[in-house]
Amino acid sequence: MTPVTIFSPLNLFAMLGWIVLIAGIVLDRAWMRDKLAGLYWPLALSIGYCVAIALGFGAFSAGGNFETLAGLRQLFLNDWALLAGWAHYLAFDLFVGAWIAREASLSGVSRWFMIPVLPLTFMFGPAGLLLFQILKAAFGKGAQA
Repeated sequence: MTPVTIFSPLNLFAMLGWIVLIAGIVLDRAWMRDKLAGLYWPLALSIGYCVAIALGFGAFSAGGNFETLAGLRQLFLNDWALLAGWAHYLAFDLFVGAWIAREASLSGVSRWFMIPVLPLTFMFGPAGLLLFQILKAAFGKGAQA
């Protein structure tokens, strides 16, 4: 097992989680949106993250750290650390996407707004979160008309 052999299946698994999330929204199945895509799928991706950390822990690049940009770059020269970082993104972006979908439902934000928000969250997590918060403030329950 190498980071290279894990990378593609990890991506596929994450993509399936997003498909489950979208299916839960379209089919109006809260359990698919909230539990399956919003909790269990990110937890499974988190296991992948922990496996990558465990398998590569001893091999992480010397001099790598989180204190400087150069130190961070050095840390991610190791493929296990890079895979772990990627799994981190995959898990958290899906978790946030599911939270956004659930919050949209609870706050009365139209599912149509999820069309730009969720892909943006998938590709550029914080930008999707920001767009959702703007839409929620403008169009959610309690928004000024």
